[in-house]
Amino acid sequence: MKVILTEDVKAQGKKGDLINVSDGYARNFLFPKGLAVEANAANVAERNSKLASIDHRKAEEKAAATELAAKLGTLTVVMTAKAGAGDKLFGSVTSKEIAEEIKKRYGLDVDKKKIVLDEPIRAFGAYKVAVKLHPEVSATLTVKIENEAK
Repeated sequence: MKVILTEDVKAQGKKGDLINVSDGYARNFLFPKGLAVEANAANVAERNSKLASIDHRKAEEKAAATELAAKLGTLTVVMTAKAGAGDKLFGSVTSKEIAEEIKKRYGLDVDKKKIVLDEPIRAFGAYKVAVKLHPEVSATLTVKIENEAK
């Protein structure tokens, strides 16, 4: 019997998969627990339309991420920070501060979780910072940290 999974089922498949299972397994386990529906014409058509809408949404998200990556690639974010002893940064610059500066100066929304810093920036200078906007799209942003006293 062909069924469409409505939830992930261990050793069978993921939500939305069209699989072939025995009649007893479907009637006695999958259907009563709401894990699957029968693969009739109406359910298959509904599944296909959902998959098409998901693909369309993913394509839109990727296009938006690509557009944002192109904008971020050209930017140089200049930030000022206080100097501590020995002309070192007093504290550090985090991804949250970088995201806020991008929003304030350029009006671009970048989630702080998408800015990839191995560790917070603790010294003055220019840094290349990776921004992972989408699983397939990333950008490199230049962040320049200057002394506030200058």
